[in-house]
Amino acid sequence: MNDRGWVRPPAVAGFFYPADPRRLARDVDGYVSGVVAPTVTPKAVIVPHAGYRYSGAVAGRGFARLSPVAESIERVVVVGPAHKVPVAGVAVSSATAFATPLGLVTIDEELRDKVLAHDACHVDDEAHRLEHSLEVQLPFLQRLLGSFTFLPLVAGRSDADTVADVLETAWGGPETVVVVSTDLSHYHDHATAEVLDRRTAELILARDHQALRGRDACGAVPLRGVLEVARRRDLHVALLDLRTSGDTAGPRDRVVGYGAFAVA
Repeated sequence: MNDRGWVRPPAVAGFFYPADPRRLARDVDGYVSGVVAPTVTPKAVIVPHAGYRYSGAVAGRGFARLSPVAESIERVVVVGPAHKVPVAGVAVSSATAFATPLGLVTIDEELRDKVLAHDACHVDDEAHRLEHSLEVQLPFLQRLLGSFTFLPLVAGRSDADTVADVLETAWGGPETVVVVSTDLSHYHDHATAEVLDRRTAELILARDHQALRGRDACGAVPLRGVLEVARRRDLHVALLDLRTSGDTAGPRDRVVGYGAFAVA
């Protein structure tokens, strides 16, 4: 508990990323450092959510794009898929903060109330309790931004327009950034995954959310939503990195694909 209510504790610290705060800070800084960020910064980034030893370097390529405007970002909307429990629509948490080994990240309660006005949105703490796809993004944001509020969204069974409508409500101005959490293909050999993920990347770059399937990306539902927003607003999607766990830390006979993209 904190002064305002209950805190959602970390579920995958020590498993997906280091539980020791000093090591965690060092690792995150290493994934982001050395990446040259252009002058045009994104409104949204699409990044993976696997264990850091597998996908941290790819995620770092996406988060580094926020560095030039880090001081102006006040709010982050993080949307990811439901891995642990079935979710219909979009689930928010009733917590007042999420904890990581680096400290607390405060929930933006005003923004939560706004999205809850949508019929598709509801409070579901069980959907958030063990969900890693949002949690693993927070240490990157904590190291880059310092102080910010965030809105955690778990998107389950829903169409692109519905997710897009929710994101539009939370879209805000330059003070707000959207983080979409998804991995790509799962458990193919490296060569097959490269072909599949390249096709998926081409669909993402074309903002063709209608052609995306669950087998293309585990976060297909939130991904479709942000691509629909990009289509509505005529935003450009850029590929920043495309690799598999076979490129980073895993065997090459059964890999998971990772991509980083910027939406601006």
